[in-house]
Parts: sequence; structure tokens; C-alpha cells
Amino acid sequence: MKAVILAAGDGTRLRPLTETRPKAMLPVAGRPILHHLLDEARKAGVTDAVIIVRHMKEKIIDYFSKNDCGVRLKFVEQGTDNGTGAALLCAQAEVKETFVALAGDIVTESSVIKNVITAHEGGITLALKKVPDPHGYGVAELSGARVSLFEEKPKHPRSDLANLSVYCMEPKVFADIRSLGKSERGEYEITGLFTGAKGVVVDGYWRDIAYPWDLLEANEHLLSAMEARTGVIENSTINGKVIMEDGARIINSYVEGCAYIGAGTVIGPNAYLRGFNSIGKNCSIGSGSTVKGSILLDHVNAKHLSYIGDSVIGEGVNFGAGTQVANYRFDGKSVLVMTDRGWVNTGRSKLGAFVGDNTKFGVLSCTMPGKSIGADCWIHSGVVVNRNVPRGTSVFTRQPIEFGKPGEQQ
Repeated sequence: MKAVILAAGDGTRLRPLTETRPKAMLPVAGRPILHHLLDEARKAGVTDAVIIVRHMKEKIIDYFSKNDCGVRLKFVEQGTDNGTGAALLCAQAEVKETFVALAGDIVTESSVIKNVITAHEGGITLALKKVPDPHGYGVAELSGARVSLFEEKPKHPRSDLANLSVYCMEPKVFADIRSLGKSERGEYEITGLFTGAKGVVVDGYWRDIAYPWDLLEANEHLLSAMEARTGVIENSTINGKVIMEDGARIINSYVEGCAYIGAGTVIGPNAYLRGFNSIGKNCSIGSGSTVKGSILLDHVNAKHLSYIGDSVIGEGVNFGAGTQVANYRFDGKSVLVMTDRGWVNTGRSKLGAFVGDNTKFGVLSCTMPGKSIGADCWIHSGVVVNRNVPRGTSVFTRQPIEFGKPGEQQ
């Protein structure tokens, strides 16, 4: 079975993390999303995959040239046309028989893909799943096993069945897409082909990675399924599970929950990890620092008295001594995040910050819950970040300073 995986998107809602990488290459539990997806597709019977690329395509191609996923890969670049249909059309020359189509920015399991393949009887078969809040998804109504109505992100959904962007299709779909023409947005879409298609309601795990905080939920799922693997652990307490890569060390520290620790990373001395954490390669979490429920990419340093909670931290970020990432509102309500499309309710009462690559924090700086800091920023000493910070920004504070002699009343 061949798969077509759509990995060309810009991932604007995932900024600042996608300022420096494609969204399909965002790492969770030690591997990019796309690698996890290919693993599950292989378990479902996929032997070959056509990866549709465009945004920062070199990073995808380079990674898989060095990391075998057990599936034969072919990369095809998407042109200037946008939309799911346009991306699928790029694969037409590579597909001659029944195939699986997958969005490249989802985390799921092989059973979901396998169920769609097994149920396929021709035409289009799509995976559907009941979700508590369907407003943000394509939503389908079923009549028997067939889609009788499909709406994209409706204000008043008539169903709770979300489209998972997991499909089985016949090559005839390419001609059908062309016959639809472009949508009002000037894009080739495929939603117009769903009415009458077969819908399969699945129960397996699925998570659409639309916003940075979606990575945290996916991280919990993936870490829970991984087997423990220990390494060098010195004078430390492990109350849970660790997955340690070559050269990783835990020294005089306490780990509670589940932690992935990348190659060459040092935890400790006197560090505290709790919850579900993924920490990348060559990081240093040192004395008095706590990391809770977070994802840290490679080369992150938090060596002295820092707190990082419920956050996603980019590559090469440095936390000066005493840096604090706040993750809880005084009123205990869900954290709201300002995006390019306005305020978004995350539904999470605990949520920290999203920090782009190579940003530096000065000593005793602090970031308020739900704030985004772009890549290549400098957050100077004593700054309280209470709004989003664009890429390449230097943020500092001014304070009046007076001098006098010891014992003088000021």
C-alpha cells in the first residue's frame, strides 16, 4: 500500500515554532511528528510514501536522508496552488492504484489508518471521530455508512463527527478534484467530494496539531506508549518512567512522571522533572531548575533556579538564572492565547509559553501564561513578558536607580 502525506503547509498557527522548521518536523517524544506518522502508517501496511513538501522542504528531505523510517519515500514539491486538493494532485504521477492519504500534521495510531483501509470499498473512505467540540473541524453527518452532509468548521455543527484527514482513495480522485475547479478561496479543495463517500467512525487516538499546546497532549500520548530505557543515573530518584538516549545522564535529581531525555543531555545536579516531559539532545537542566509537562528541543540550557511549566521551548534557548515561566492564572480559568486570528481559548488551566529558537533570557526574567516569544529574541534581566514578542526583538525594562551612602535615609 502506498501513502500520500501532505507536509507542504506553512504552519502559521504553530508559530513561533514553525518560524524555523516545517510543522511536520516539530519534534515530540524524541522524533518529528512526520516520523511518528510514518511509523504508524507502516504498522498499518504502508510500504511506500509520497511526501508532498514545500515550506522549508530541505529540512524534511535532509532529516529522512539520515533517519530510516522503514518506508520507501519519494518527495514531490507542491507548486504555487494551495489547498488539500492541490497537494494531492502533485502525487498523481506517483499513484496508480488504491492509496492512503494523510495530513502530515496529525498524531494518530495505526489502528485508525488500518480501519479506513479495511473498510474501503472504492471511491473515497474517510475516518471520522466523535469530538467534544467540533466547531474547529470539518464535520460530517452519516446516513448509514455514507456521508450525507459535510461542513467545514461550522458555527452550529449538526454532528460531532470530525474529519480526521485520514483517507483511502482510488486514483480516480485526481480527475474528480480537477472537475471541481478552484473554491471561492482560489484553492483546490476535496471537501466537495465527501458527500456520498464512505465514513468510518474510529475510536483510536488522534490529535490534530493545530496550535503549539496540541503538542503537549500528543507528547503525553506518545510517551505513555514508549518503553522505558535507562542510562547513566547517579544518586537520583525515578518515580515513574524514563526513556534515555545514548550519553544522557541524570545526576542527583528527582524525576516524577515520564521523561524522554535526548542524547548527551544532562539532568542535574539537583534538578526536578515532573509530569510528561520531552527533552531534546545536548540540553542541560541544572541546579534548582524544574521542568514540568513541557517539550524542550535540542541545546536548551536551564542551569540555575529556573521554572519551565507546560511550555514548548525551541532549539538553542538559554534561560538565565532564576528565569520563571508562569503557567497558571490567578482565577484558575482556561489560559487564553493571542494568535494572528484573535484570542483562542486553549481549554487548559495550566499553560506556559511558546518560545522560538535561539532566544535568550536574562536573569530573573519572567513570562506570563500563554505568551509567545519569537525566534532570536533577547529578553533582558528583570523583564516580565506580558504580551507576545515578535521574532528578533530585544525586550528590556528601565528602572530608576539612586545612589547614597550606607545608612543614609533615601
